[in-house]
Amino acid sequence: MELTKIRNLSDDQLVVEQKQAAEQLFRLRFQLSLGQNDGVKKIRELKKDIARIKTVARERELATKKGARA
Repeated sequence: MELTKIRNLSDDQLVVEQKQAAEQLFRLRFQLSLGQNDGVKKIRELKKDIARIKTVARERELATKKGARA
């Protein structure tokens, strides 16, 4: 998922996307451990997507805290 798409999501949508990506990552890892899947590239992309989502969520959290202090 692109960063611009992630930034356009609402806070609730970010949580949903993060949960879906984490679940998909779990399933791919499970399949990989069973030898059913060679989706190493997809696993890498999912990990990056989760990191991007968490980064945007944290940026928003810090922005609201900073705005509340000012």
